[in-house]
Amino acid sequence: MTSKRASLIDNWNNANSSTLPPSHEASPSQTQSPCSLSSLALTNQEPPQQPTIQAAPLEPVEETSKPPRLHCSIRLKRFSSRWHSRGSTGSSNTPISPIEKLHVARSHKKRRKLLGDEPTLHVTASNQRQRYVTKDGKCRVNLGPIADKSRFISDIFTTLVDLKYRWFLLVFSMCYILTWVAFGGIYFFGAWVRDDISHVQDPQWKACFENVDSFLSALLLSIESQRTIGYGSRMVTANCPEGALILMVQSILGSIIDALMVGCMFVKISRPQQRAQTLIFSKHCVICERDEKLCMLFRIGDLRESHMVDAKIRAKLIKSRQTKEGEFIPLEQSEINLGYDTGGDRLLLVEPQTITHIISESSPFWEVGSERLKRESFEIIVILEGIVEASGMTCQARTSYTEDEVLWGHRFESCISLEKGAFRVDYSAFDKIFEVQMSRLSAKDRSTAKEQCCVLENVG
Repeated sequence: MTSKRASLIDNWNNANSSTLPPSHEASPSQTQSPCSLSSLALTNQEPPQQPTIQAAPLEPVEETSKPPRLHCSIRLKRFSSRWHSRGSTGSSNTPISPIEKLHVARSHKKRRKLLGDEPTLHVTASNQRQRYVTKDGKCRVNLGPIADKSRFISDIFTTLVDLKYRWFLLVFSMCYILTWVAFGGIYFFGAWVRDDISHVQDPQWKACFENVDSFLSALLLSIESQRTIGYGSRMVTANCPEGALILMVQSILGSIIDALMVGCMFVKISRPQQRAQTLIFSKHCVICERDEKLCMLFRIGDLRESHMVDAKIRAKLIKSRQTKEGEFIPLEQSEINLGYDTGGDRLLLVEPQTITHIISESSPFWEVGSERLKRESFEIIVILEGIVEASGMTCQARTSYTEDEVLWGHRFESCISLEKGAFRVDYSAFDKIFEVQMSRLSAKDRSTAKEQCCVLENVG
């Protein structure tokens, strides 16, 4: 096969040399394709042992055949890379081009991937930051299986209000449908026992349930009685005392269902959780200096013109720790003072407010500096409570800040400007912050440095 291929290539080269001008004879690279050069390099390694076979000369290749040549050269390059990677030790001294090295590396990578030896790089679920409270205020705590579920039935009103709308509407509809069907069956059974069904057309018959001749008519009597419609075509007469008793029971039960279902629907529609959607918090929490004190700041605002009455703000630090005795406390909650001892936690939430936490000795951030803040793992839960002015119901809005959302050495830009006769709030600058130059020491180190400076001044 190699001798046949060599003879065909020689004949083709002779044909090309005969058709081209003499200026092209000295440059075989212009007359031969990359495929022929590579095949010649491979066939020259073994001398032909069989006589050559004469073949007809080939026609010169046109310009439109360049893409197949390129494709062929790419395949030969891949083959040469495999040839060098699998070659003997004697051929290891031959120089390898960077392109061939790249193909060899890719082939080894593919082989390792197929064999499963390549290490996979992926982010595990344990490395992802798990929030205790999301930014929109939802608690990420899933309750386990509860054995005593009768406690939810004892508080049926709250259970119905907490249901999702699709389940609540299902319960709302089924309460009415079941009572209508149940009392319709009772009316139909009473009419069948008293033989009112077979004497519907008899004017002399004293029926207890008038014009009830089927279950459908009994169901219509039940619906008309409970909803106080009263079309007048069918009714409960005074010919039987049990009919009046059944009608009284249905009326009382229908009133209870109306009070419960309508009350639940009203409370569910007017729940103050929807009011919390217009209470916004800043995306970041910043640490900067105020009046020569290290402070932690975040911003809150109200998008509605109807204000929150008696608004209060508080914050909790969620952090796991291990005691000196070796006990591990997961998600320990500690209070962050936002001014409850001075009344600073009571807000007049008319314009956006910047809430300040002074990092003092009682603060959980007393020993936290700029470098330690990057290594800490905690979550700050902010809770805003107030009374909705329109409904008088208590509303609560929540958010959280993780350690990567607390920025050291930043401040909030002002979002309030003065206009003619009023102040204007620009909520486009609500989350804007800028960096300031300040020390990276913790509040404790700052206090220690100041004390040392005072001692040195007194000694001097």
